Amino acid sequence: MTVDSSPDARLETPRQSSLGTAAARNLTHTTKSAPQMQEISSRWLLRMLPWVEATGGVYRVNRRLTYTVGDGRVEFIQSGADVRVIPRELGELALLRGFDDVEVLTAIADRCVQRDFAVGETLVERGAPADRLYLIAHGRISQTSVGGYGDELALDVLGDGDRFGDEALLDEDARWEHTAVAETSGTLLTLSRADFAAAVAAAPNLREHVERFASLPHQRQNHKGEAEIAMSAGHHGEQELPGAFVDYESKPREYELSVAQTILRVHTRVADLYNGPMNQTKEQLRLTIEALRERQEYELIHNRDFGLLHNVDFKQRIQPRTGPPTPDDLDELLCRRRGSRFYLAHPKAIAAIGRELNARGLRPDQVEVEGELVQAWRGVPILPCDKIPISQEKTSSIFIMRTGADDQGLIGLRQTGLPDEYEPGLSVRFMGLDEKAITSYLVSTYYSAAILVPDAVGVLENVQVARWPR
Repeated sequence: MTVDSSPDARLETPRQSSLGTAAARNLTHTTKSAPQMQEISSRWLLRMLPWVEATGGVYRVNRRLTYTVGDGRVEFIQSGADVRVIPRELGELALLRGFDDVEVLTAIADRCVQRDFAVGETLVERGAPADRLYLIAHGRISQTSVGGYGDELALDVLGDGDRFGDEALLDEDARWEHTAVAETSGTLLTLSRADFAAAVAAAPNLREHVERFASLPHQRQNHKGEAEIAMSAGHHGEQELPGAFVDYESKPREYELSVAQTILRVHTRVADLYNGPMNQTKEQLRLTIEALRERQEYELIHNRDFGLLHNVDFKQRIQPRTGPPTPDDLDELLCRRRGSRFYLAHPKAIAAIGRELNARGLRPDQVEVEGELVQAWRGVPILPCDKIPISQEKTSSIFIMRTGADDQGLIGLRQTGLPDEYEPGLSVRFMGLDEKAITSYLVSTYYSAAILVPDAVGVLENVQVARWPR
């Protein structure tokens, strides 16, 4: 057989013998997906919180009267290499709680002396006289003591805003019960007993305040600092029994419902002509609600009034021993409260937990939560939440919480039965048409969260999430 190899034969286009796919597509239906959205996350915090009705938009948390006040962290201002404590922040000291004379507080702040420390430096020695208060502006300091068998005990790790030595300002016989060693370099401010005494002598109102504070330790308290309920036990015969009553806080905290809102706009031409096979208004509304729910969870973490980052009790905040989240750190979080329901951590923090377990030859548990298998420690699930921030230094926080009103835990607050309610606690209200034929809908969700007792939520702060074990 001979083949025609002339130029004209080689350039000739083959004749089409059937309908092409490009033309055929004009006569077919297209299979379409619903609109997709990358922002949607698992939102475990919203799913795991028990939601309580806040009728009237306010929820009041009544507690037993407690005398343990002024245990917050102190904040500082920095100008170059100079660090100064904010005068009003001194009110976080139990000794100065409620004292609001800014002029006197400023005088006390001026007496604080800055001290820079190096890694490995011993700041105080156990058994030495305690004659000053230490305020940590930046850095990490470990506290150790000696056990009953002569071995070293690790007591605590302090970080930015923490302090120690409060008792040294009033007690002339005070001695350090621990040794404090710097784990990193940093800066702290010290206030000596002599300087504080001079400030007290120069301000009669401060002297009166200190004298009132000195009477507080005589109030009978339980180990949680609450006003004690008098009772008798183990007695014989007809012993006179003490009278008792349960005292309450006179000014309990109230949580007002917060709101996340947006106005959804849909052109009537779109809703009328382009409404099949999917309802355009419905899809627009679905994605808008997803975004509102994401913002709601973000606020439950970040909001200064009720968010977890700002409202966990300072006594329930701990620092990791070495930086990354070790099994020992997770145990320390777990042992500080009863009935812990779950850990909550950034996915990168969960990965860091896995690396530390692998380095020790340990395998995390797996438990089922709402039909999904998730990683757990000591049977307590570790749930991901990408709303927990990671700092520029690649540090994050790991929360642990007990939930439910019956268990005196963390609860979510909302109000249902709203006008035009679309989902529980979320309403979609028609706002009308404008001159451009655009339909508007007001989409609103109301929410908050309340920690019923301080130990309901704990947090492991400044966890390094970018360190790999060698």
